[in-house]
Amino acid sequence: MSMNGAESLVHTLLACGVDTCFANPGTSEMHFVAALDRVPGMRCVLGLFEGVVTGAADGYARMAGKPAATLLHCGPGLANGLSNLHNGRRATTMMVNCVGDQATHHRPLDAPLTADTEGWARGVSGWVRTASRAGEVGADAAAAVQAARTAPGCIATLILPSDTCWNPGGVPAAPLAVPPAPQVAPHTIQQIARLLRRGEPTMLLLATDTLRAAPLADAHRIAAATGAQIWAQNSNRRIERGAGRYPIDRVAYGIDVAVKDLEGIKNVVLVGAERPPVGFFAYPNKPGLMTPPDAAVHVLARPEHDLPAALAALADALDAPAVPPPPREKVPQVARGAVTAERLGASLCALLPEGAIVTDEGVSFGGPIYRACQDAAPHDWISITGGAIGDGIPLATGAAVACPGRRVVNLEADGSAMYTLQGLWTQARENLDVTTIIFANRRYAILLAELANVGANPGRTALDMLDLSRPALDFVKLADGMGVAGGRAETMEQFNDLFAQSCARRGPFLIELLIP
Repeated sequence: MSMNGAESLVHTLLACGVDTCFANPGTSEMHFVAALDRVPGMRCVLGLFEGVVTGAADGYARMAGKPAATLLHCGPGLANGLSNLHNGRRATTMMVNCVGDQATHHRPLDAPLTADTEGWARGVSGWVRTASRAGEVGADAAAAVQAARTAPGCIATLILPSDTCWNPGGVPAAPLAVPPAPQVAPHTIQQIARLLRRGEPTMLLLATDTLRAAPLADAHRIAAATGAQIWAQNSNRRIERGAGRYPIDRVAYGIDVAVKDLEGIKNVVLVGAERPPVGFFAYPNKPGLMTPPDAAVHVLARPEHDLPAALAALADALDAPAVPPPPREKVPQVARGAVTAERLGASLCALLPEGAIVTDEGVSFGGPIYRACQDAAPHDWISITGGAIGDGIPLATGAAVACPGRRVVNLEADGSAMYTLQGLWTQARENLDVTTIIFANRRYAILLAELANVGANPGRTALDMLDLSRPALDFVKLADGMGVAGGRAETMEQFNDLFAQSCARRGPFLIELLIP
């Protein structure tokens, strides 16, 4: 039987190992939706907003180690998903971002949904192509998967005019070979080794694939042999951490704290990071760079290199012996009493189940929790990487789809949660094992701090813009309305009980944690 373009697209994605699609389709994508019935094998996860779709595809890829597809409706649907595509781009996430569009013969009529879809896609994509004929959709899809999977990973956006999907003549394409990540040149390894042997205050700034167990072991070998400091960026794609693993501190978000932490550094060695640590924003009379202005910057490996191999080669060049991971400082114990970030970190350290995945959009309240959880059971920690809030719930959703059987714990600020709260509905629909902890301080606390950082002098009107208490959001009721059970905690004892209950059950659960 003749195959249409949409059917060839699904066949090709499956042949290339892409078997999960996060979708919010419209009229232009109906032939893709219909093809799912005729071509078995694709898991399609519905999101009620495109920001949920794109963020979930990001979380899925970070944990699955392979791309998911998305399905978005024309240029405006893409626009709705741009914020979390921005976060995914900063994480060098692998994603095949499929966007429907006006039929090729209808586009000149300038119908209401006609938009500069390619132009909007380019700012968040490493690869963009618009299909021109049904017979080429399969080949275009294979090229998109190849681009998405080429190191260090990227968002590959394939725009599909609706007639390229409904017309006959579709031809499935075979997978294209993915080029291996290039190796760092031996002379670069030797140059950095000589630099480290000088004994000057030096930091290695680690990113992306260097934050997994084996590369972190090599980084600790290097640090022990040379005295170099090892740091991760403030926001990272994925960190493997917990008891029995090698710790890594993150560069602080706050300029003043980060500058103090990195005071005296003479050399910055980039290992997968694109630049030295910089502030999120410019502030009056504060530096933009967090390292000293006279620190020299050196590149061991760029993001597209084989980063684990580069660290291993550097450790070997230094004849650095293996070092064991540090022992637990003490047996973790749950905290009691009033809620603070430090006490919440202590309880999470004690209660996180082994193999948990933590998605971190804790914003102002969540800062101390990362370090407090170093001695927790082995777990993964993923963060929003581009600073665009509204990614935590979607990231958790995608991570749970990628890793069934592992509890996902989403640390979520209340203001950020309202951007993509619809993701809770998807968690309920798919019965995903996600515990969402809402940090309910009922204000944009991070912006209250930023008022002081930028030297603003706020009055009543300005402060009222950062207040979320009139009316107070009731997250337990909001979650219940989307099929997610939940409870409210005002003390650490209440939180401990609710969190333990959530980890002992199947499906999603929400805890609204009232914080000062």
